[in-house]
Amino acid sequence: MSKANKPKFFENVQIIDIAEEGKGVGKADDFVLFVDKAVPGDIADVQVYRSKKNFGEGKITELKQASEYRTTAFCEHFGTCGGCKWQHMTYEAQLKFKQKSVVDALSRLAKINVEGIMPIVPSPADRYYRNKLEFTFSNKRWLYDGENKEDGTLNMNALGFHIPGRFDKILDVNHCYLQAEPSNSLRNEIRDFTVQQGYTYYDLRNHSGMLRNLVVRTSSTGEIMVIVVFAYAEQSEIDKLMSHVDARFPEITSLLYIVNQKKNDTIFDQDVIAFKGPEYIHEEMNGIKFRIGPKSFYQTNSVQALRLYEITRDFAGFKGDELVYDLYTGAGTIANFVAGHVREVVGVEYVPTAIEDAKVNSAINNITNTKFYAGDMKDVLVADFVAEHGKPDVIITDPPRAGMHPDVVARLMEIEAPKIVYVSCNAATQARDLLVLKEKYDTVKIQPVDMFPHTQHVENVVLLVLRDWR
Repeated sequence: MSKANKPKFFENVQIIDIAEEGKGVGKADDFVLFVDKAVPGDIADVQVYRSKKNFGEGKITELKQASEYRTTAFCEHFGTCGGCKWQHMTYEAQLKFKQKSVVDALSRLAKINVEGIMPIVPSPADRYYRNKLEFTFSNKRWLYDGENKEDGTLNMNALGFHIPGRFDKILDVNHCYLQAEPSNSLRNEIRDFTVQQGYTYYDLRNHSGMLRNLVVRTSSTGEIMVIVVFAYAEQSEIDKLMSHVDARFPEITSLLYIVNQKKNDTIFDQDVIAFKGPEYIHEEMNGIKFRIGPKSFYQTNSVQALRLYEITRDFAGFKGDELVYDLYTGAGTIANFVAGHVREVVGVEYVPTAIEDAKVNSAINNITNTKFYAGDMKDVLVADFVAEHGKPDVIITDPPRAGMHPDVVARLMEIEAPKIVYVSCNAATQARDLLVLKEKYDTVKIQPVDMFPHTQHVENVVLLVLRDWR
């Protein structure tokens, strides 16, 4: 059947799985359908709006039979906002399909026996669980059905999240269930005040306008960091807004601003100016304090981060005399977390500012058995590095979503540490790396952890033991 003759409408499609983007997966003969807001177990009529050779994307025109996993989304922005795309599934179902995604990746891509996989660790909270959110100011608000963009009376300013696939359109967020107060009150107050005062919002196409981004960080210690990013602004305008925020939200402990005139939103190369308080807040985990600056990386679900690190520590089975390499150490969170259980930890990370954070985190906790090095992993983790620091008893690796560089995987094969604990936020790239490592290592334990309810994301911890070592 030619593409032109492919049917655009299918009746009684059974939804059998769910894809990463939150779309349900169904089949009509050999034609695969990715269906917006469909849930496994649904039976629905589907209208196709985008068609390729062997698959199409569509939407439900009539739900014939609702899945037992289907539930009502609790957020008014669901379906338009790019976040929380699994809100229309019960949390129990979300956990089931996250577990399945890990099983599928490791069994199909790495050809690993996953019979011993442990049940996924659920998040105790499925709302207000994030400790960091970033919002974007834009003069190109996303318009809802019935709103006419030609209407000159419309307020086109927005403070919220990017619309999926539209870099220049921002959803004006009223209430977000991802971060606890004062996040929502603060964002709405800043929007109301700046609109009233005539502040201009950033134009992502023309690179004009005053206000650019808002970052809110909260912590379990009760400290709050707020960063306002300006594009172009007079100091008097900056001071007026920052003073207003300070007066309305005195609980903010670190009130900062940045003037970013670049064409991209990254702030890692920008100067941070403290309007009130220090340029950091603290997070605490198992009695260990972590200093978090405006550019620091820290796991965004604090409660589950603790559980993730406990699993990592327990998988390693430390006896107290181990030399540990912590690869992709970030701000040294895992390194400092396990330091009290081992002889020494050597951490390596690409971002120099993160390494500085890692050293500070050791210092403020009086941890003296850590060493940290900045550089590209494949360039740092060479034979001379291992010769200098010693062969590790345990390697902990927690790479970004892309997984480890092939050169790094090859280096691990050469080092032959007795144990590797591989923490991953992407089971597919983890499986790709495990396929190589399985030549020398047995997969002994597998533990998925849900860090991000209502999304497809899942963390997975794997214990690898060198064959013939035990």
